[in-house]
Amino acid sequence: MTIIPTGSRSMSEVWTTRSGPEPVEQAEPEQPELAPEIVFEVRNLAVKYGSAVAVRDITLDIASNEITAVIGPSGCGKSTFIRCLNRMNDLVPGARVEGLVRYHGEDLYDPKVDPAQVRRRIGMVFQRPNPFPKSIYDNVAYGPRINKMRRNMDETVERALSQAALWDEVKDKLKRSALALSGGQQQRLCIARALAVQPDVLLMDEPCSALDPIATARIEDLMEELKRDYTIVIVTHNMQQAARVSDRTAFLTTEVDDSGRRSGRLVEFDRTATIFTHPSDPRTEGYITGRFG
Repeated sequence: MTIIPTGSRSMSEVWTTRSGPEPVEQAEPEQPELAPEIVFEVRNLAVKYGSAVAVRDITLDIASNEITAVIGPSGCGKSTFIRCLNRMNDLVPGARVEGLVRYHGEDLYDPKVDPAQVRRRIGMVFQRPNPFPKSIYDNVAYGPRINKMRRNMDETVERALSQAALWDEVKDKLKRSALALSGGQQQRLCIARALAVQPDVLLMDEPCSALDPIATARIEDLMEELKRDYTIVIVTHNMQQAARVSDRTAFLTTEVDDSGRRSGRLVEFDRTATIFTHPSDPRTEGYITGRFG
């Protein structure tokens, strides 16, 4: 047996002071990115007006709490596509939707689904502000009233206007006509009106095309705030806007068949940074660099 003399170091001390390379700290393993919740699953979507095909071959997923931009040249079916997401095309005579649109896993076009309830859960803001010829208060309260939503109406109006970043500007004039507001204020009022029924998704069809740059910036800032609570799909002709505000971008273009008929078609769908820096299709690159469209 080996005796360690008094005053000598113990074996544990020898090991801890042994010469040699310092131990290397192991880096924390990267956590895999969690897959986002899918709100819409669109598969082989086509929309026809009589014998004319407006859009076809659209397959994509829209994720929760993201802003998805839809871009493309005029006439490629951008608005027609997003109107499929809340069944607004049902209101167009002769329109027929084919393919599959699932909303949180449910077939949106199942005969048992009530279109009115779909539009309550999936709100829409149009290209031009369209306030009702009523007071500011009554514009926001309109949806909750017709849906017979039992809640404190004053609180509902204040919450919706606050979410739309309009409350501080109108809180002292709620009984005034909404038509007296500026264009940018009217558009934010329309957003508040859509939010008042507590939707899950907000569809925005070129919401800034009729607004000046200052009002446009307010709407863009608002979208960034709203995506914390809502899923947003926006149609825009402004590619800089799509690059600024969206998380993912779908590019649609127009194709002409042998008989000369035009129809819109999805070319590419990816993260916005990828679409604008490394598009996989030359048609996408041609559009975003201004060579056509």
